[in-house]
Amino acid sequence: MRNMPQEVIGVDIGGTNIKIGKVVQGVVVEHRKIPVNRNDLEHVTLDNLYVGLKALMTDSIEAIGIGVPAVVDTEKGIVYDVQNIPSWAEVSLKKLVEERFNVPVHINNDANCFAIGESKYGKAKQYSNAIALSLGTGMGMGIVIDTKLYNGVMCGAGEIGMLPYLDNVLEHYTGSFFFEREFKRSAFELYQKALENEVEALNAFEQYGKHLAEAIKIILFMFAPEIIILGGSISKAYQFFEDSMLIGLQSFPYKKQIENLKIQTSDLADSPILGAAALCL
Repeated sequence: MRNMPQEVIGVDIGGTNIKIGKVVQGVVVEHRKIPVNRNDLEHVTLDNLYVGLKALMTDSIEAIGIGVPAVVDTEKGIVYDVQNIPSWAEVSLKKLVEERFNVPVHINNDANCFAIGESKYGKAKQYSNAIALSLGTGMGMGIVIDTKLYNGVMCGAGEIGMLPYLDNVLEHYTGSFFFEREFKRSAFELYQKALENEVEALNAFEQYGKHLAEAIKIILFMFAPEIIILGGSISKAYQFFEDSMLIGLQSFPYKKQIENLKIQTSDLADSPILGAAALCL
């Protein structure tokens, strides 16, 4: 495997902001954040991205890695139907950015960036087989097998959140939809109330842990990873759903697998940027 270039730029394209960082030997040394207006035309958002990249570009930058919440053709570097940026229905992002800055560009979806970032820089670094679950609005998943990111066709691997579950799909019970639907409050608000020991908030996360356990059982059957890393905004409330999740996992039929599984929350600072930068390996 090639060594990490000395200096790269990592880009995390989100629904409200584009976050850009200069990464030197695995450390983010400089940041830029650019607001995203979902109603902007394609070229306007692209021009904003270029401005942010130009601010960090120097002659020493060897590559650019970009994480996008979208279906991605990683070979051609084309992104399709970018979440919360409707005008980006089909953008040849790799070609456009390479032509503008004349360095290699690597593109993948944001869940995969989270996974490879944890594998190279975070808690999954010492493991060959890892899963990264991003728990936020929905549930994203990245897969690392034998220390290599597994994309599938068009980065389609890992979309377990769309599996049928109860009366809907899994991520409606493992993402923020669950709290808003069942408790009429956001996950963040319930987290704040759980910190104050509010009974309903504590109950909300207890129920959430049970549903997350069902998702993890599916992951265990499919991939049998050594470690599962939890990230995303909901993972901050891990202390409130950990116990019910672990209790839910006790019904998994392969006990030795559970005994040897590690589940941890990410503490990797700037993980989306570092994950995008790790694409440059």
